[in-house]
This record gives sequence, structure tokens and C-alpha cells, in this order.
Amino acid sequence: MFVANIIKAIILGIIEGITEWLPISSTGHLILADEFIKMNVSSAFTEMFNVVIQLGAILAVVHLFFAKLNPFSSTKNSVEKRDTWTLWTKVIIACFPAAIIGLPLDDWLDAHFHKFLPVAIMLIVYGVAFIVVEKRNKTKTPRWTTLNDFTYQAALIVGMFQVLSLIPGTSRSGATILGAILIGASRYVATEFSFFLGIPVMFGASGLKIVKFLANGNSFDAQQIIILLIGMITAYVVSIIAIKFLLDYIKKNDFTVFGWYRIVLGIILIAYWIIAM
Repeated sequence: MFVANIIKAIILGIIEGITEWLPISSTGHLILADEFIKMNVSSAFTEMFNVVIQLGAILAVVHLFFAKLNPFSSTKNSVEKRDTWTLWTKVIIACFPAAIIGLPLDDWLDAHFHKFLPVAIMLIVYGVAFIVVEKRNKTKTPRWTTLNDFTYQAALIVGMFQVLSLIPGTSRSGATILGAILIGASRYVATEFSFFLGIPVMFGASGLKIVKFLANGNSFDAQQIIILLIGMITAYVVSIIAIKFLLDYIKKNDFTVFGWYRIVLGIILIAYWIIAM
């Protein structure tokens, strides 16, 4: 049983590592995976696991972009350090909308939207959105091609788009990338900013889930800790590969293929849901 749970944690870690950064919804995929790959643990642990496993993914961003994100680096001059602090300020500003709206609604969203059908519907809705936005942008020149040019106001607007991702199946990266592109960011700037925005968001969401897990009378045993760590480590390793792939991919391609992927997957899942009723 324990070995089976470890294998399932590795599979879920792979799913998280891939889907956290590609705009196809990690939480949505983990909820869907739970329909077919159920660990032999409590529902409370599963719910917490599906969020906290994201810490492994976010550590991959910290690892890959540490030099860029470190304002204390001895290799940076005063202007570069100032630019780094400015970047962090934009990230924090973008976090406010989700924190203000998401915290009070966390339990309600879990109860009403962490389900099979809403995830499938959101996959389709935002798949269509990606195709429409990319078609609209074919003849447009990006307004911002570097993060230094990205304004505080733009960061706040992207933060508002991030609120949409509170509904599973939307995709945090998908919502923020779409928002940034819509207001004039290049695909690369939109993607990078989405990566960095995920750092405080995921740390906060993971901390909240752990606190709620413990506050509801649950506790961690040794096996649960091992399962959680294995899932996080797997997500970390796979995330490094996925991030490098996505940044290289968008240099020559747009996000249309991810839109079609979402639509096809959503249709398949709705068909499965109807048959299983």
C-alpha cells in the first residue's frame, strides 16, 4: 500500500511539474487525475497534497532564475539591484487581488468547484480564449518586450486576471499569461512574469492549506511526509524541464496548441462524465 502510494505520488508529481507551467491547469489536472489515480490516504490529505506539491514546482523557478531574482547579488551593480527590487514590487502588487478575494472564498471554492465537471468546462473556456487571443494578436506589436518596461499598473491588471484562476481548470499561468498578452506584453514577458508571480502565490497557498489541514485536527505521520516530499521532489525535477521547454517553445511559437489541447481534453472529460453518470 505504501509503495503504491509512492508510485502514485511520483505520477502526480510528474503531472504537477508539467502542468504548473504550461497554461493547461495543474490543479485541474490533479483533480482529474484523482478520478483515476487515487492514493490510499484521507480526502483531507489529498486536498492538501494537491496544493502543497506545488512548492516543488515553484522551487524550480527559484533555482532557474535565482540570479535574476536575487537583489543582493554581489555581481549586480546598483542599477541592476534597483531593477530587481522593482520587479519584486511589481510581483507583490500583482498578488494583492488574489489574496484579497481568494482568502475569504477558499473554502467555498473548494466545496463548489474542485470537481470533475467544472474543471472540464474551464479547460474548454480558456482553450477557446487562448485561440481567440492568439488570432487577435497576429498583427499586433507587443507594447512591453522586457520586464523592466512592464508597469506597476500592468502588474496589477495581471494580478486581477490571476483571480480567475481560483476556479480549478482555469490555470494560474494560463490566466496571467492571457491577461498580460491582452494588455500588450510579449509572450516571453507574459510567461516570465507569470513564473515569478507564482512564487509568493504558491508559497502562500501551500502555507494556508497546511495550516487548515492541521487546524482541522489532522496530523502528518512518517509515511505521509515521505509521500509529500517525493511528490514535491518529482515536481521540482520535472518543472525544470518543463520551464526550459516552454521558454524555448514560445520564442518561435504561440499558445494556440495549448488552447486546442485544453478543448480536446475538456470534451473528452465531459463525455467521460456523461457516460459515468
